[in-house]
Amino acid sequence: MKLTSYIGSDGRESCGIVTGSIDAPEGIIDLGPRYTSLRDLIADGADGLAYAKSRADAAPAIAFADAKLLPVVPKPDKILCVGVNFASHVKETGRETPDKPMIFMRFAESQTGAHQDMLCPKVSERFDYEGELAVIIGKRCRYVPEDKALDYVAGYSCYNDGSVRDWQKHSQQFGPGKNFPQTGAFGPWMVTADELTDISAQSLKTRLNGQEVQTATLDDLIFDVPALVAYCSSFITLEPGDVIICGTTGGVGAFHNPPLWMKEGDTVEVEISGIGILRNGIAKEADDFDIV
Repeated sequence: MKLTSYIGSDGRESCGIVTGSIDAPEGIIDLGPRYTSLRDLIADGADGLAYAKSRADAAPAIAFADAKLLPVVPKPDKILCVGVNFASHVKETGRETPDKPMIFMRFAESQTGAHQDMLCPKVSERFDYEGELAVIIGKRCRYVPEDKALDYVAGYSCYNDGSVRDWQKHSQQFGPGKNFPQTGAFGPWMVTADELTDISAQSLKTRLNGQEVQTATLDDLIFDVPALVAYCSSFITLEPGDVIICGTTGGVGAFHNPPLWMKEGDTVEVEISGIGILRNGIAKEADDFDIV
């Protein structure tokens, strides 16, 4: 199944099943009011998925093109990001291959959904793309062994972990460059884990204005999905709806010559085989944007 979070024509936030194929989505079957959020559905475990499957033949409540898509999980308890986790990205950065996953945090308010604009902040012109795999946790867990880790995965999605590079490099901590509003795009849906039994066999591509700028297969991950779930569940309790973003491959804009930054009017796409395409426009944050 393809499950998404959205706002319907009535302005109500809900979640639902996306009909049609990953290449040609058609409509959304509403799963509210029983589940107003995908996080609640995931937290209901087997009962939530059983209810969704029981509704799979219902009429769509809205055409897919007419829905305002939210981040797949709009308000996860935790978003755990992994840095320099593709061998190709390690090579282009000149770093040593890490012995342990490099983890940093992103906050929910920094996210946006598919088909919504990502925002280049008014204080920077160095807005970079990072196509990544998002792993959505399905069950509460702690100290999960690697050979059991996939049992705790609800599904997978695409993520563009947009980076404000100058702010990211203010210190050794990545947080400031990863948490500006609407810089992390998440979508367009979650494909349930039962449909992707070998996630490492999938390919990832990022395109900027139609030009392919990143390409890799997920077996190039230094720490794969089971390793990341096991590691993260060791230092913190993972909850249903939590998100692990697995890191980006080589080809980020910062290492082009000259650097290739995203700018107002651009279109960026992250495509993962078996999942779909996350597409976003790029807008510039308004000069008068200010909250005091």
